[in-house]
Amino acid sequence: MNPILITGGAGFVGTNTADRLLRDGRPVRILDDLSRPGVDRNLRWLQRTHGDLLQVETADLRDPKAVRRAVRDATGVFHFAAQVAVTTSLDDPCHDAAVNLAGTLNLLEAARARPRPPAIVFTSTNKVYGSLPDILLEDHEQRYEPADPRLRASGISEDRPLSFCTPYGCSKGAADQYVLDYAASYGLATVVFRMSCIYGPHQFGTEDQGWVAHFLISAVDGRPITIYGDGKQVRDVLYVDDLVDAMMLAQERAPQLAGQAFNIGGGPSSAISLVELIAEITDLRGEQPALTLEPWRKGDQRYYVSDPSRFGEATGWRPRVRPPEGLRRLHDWLCGERAATGAVGSAEEAAA
Repeated sequence: MNPILITGGAGFVGTNTADRLLRDGRPVRILDDLSRPGVDRNLRWLQRTHGDLLQVETADLRDPKAVRRAVRDATGVFHFAAQVAVTTSLDDPCHDAAVNLAGTLNLLEAARARPRPPAIVFTSTNKVYGSLPDILLEDHEQRYEPADPRLRASGISEDRPLSFCTPYGCSKGAADQYVLDYAASYGLATVVFRMSCIYGPHQFGTEDQGWVAHFLISAVDGRPITIYGDGKQVRDVLYVDDLVDAMMLAQERAPQLAGQAFNIGGGPSSAISLVELIAEITDLRGEQPALTLEPWRKGDQRYYVSDPSRFGEATGWRPRVRPPEGLRRLHDWLCGERAATGAVGSAEEAAA
């Protein structure tokens, strides 16, 4: 069989997606420059676990030749490779745009050049909707909630107007629109996931990206957790196994879903504030982690909860792992990693 290509395949979502495909006997080719701290651990784990069924192309998404080489015989593509941090995009917007936008165009063009272009599932972000300043919020004891009961019950749908904010939002949002347009203009089977907060094993989270794992890693390692703002900001979290289920459905049904964007997250039933996550961690660990407070960061959304119903109606998908169970699984994995290696390790530690 020809391989499925996963760009950014040594990252958190890429590793879990690759593992699912490889366990099903599907060959996988990873394109990854291994620049993100910690991903080399994921790659070694995949290689140990799956051997020759895994192919690795160590290259940069910004290299058109390398991308064409990786796409040459792929039967499908999951496009995860990206610059993922808002803070990094503010420091170096040109690098951010080169990776997220120009790199995505390299991939789209390589796919378009194929006689039979492979289907592409692209991971976008909820940041394409901006900071949502028009949503009236109520300030409750532990969280912000929309004043509108319909929004509170359903979450934010794809009907929400796009409003790019920060260089990261601009680069991912522009790539999001190009991916959709290649379905309209060139007939490629492309699907966009505008994702909320994903968490699970093989995630080396930081303050900038992967905050659920970052909080748990900090707690396991006995380091203080920094809260930006007041901690009442709310996100819907989605366990990675549920996301991979959605990815498989999107790739399988890409011809029918082509040219569509879907908000993917846990939805209102999996919404949690930072304060509430700290309480869950306290229950898991038997002690409250140390906390420090810092001012709000640019582009922070006080409330973002996905309405994933459109994808569910199209495919029958729904999240199955609720936050308490998912957090326990991630905590157990982190503790197992510490027992096996002597330390959990975060991206920051790997970079040191």
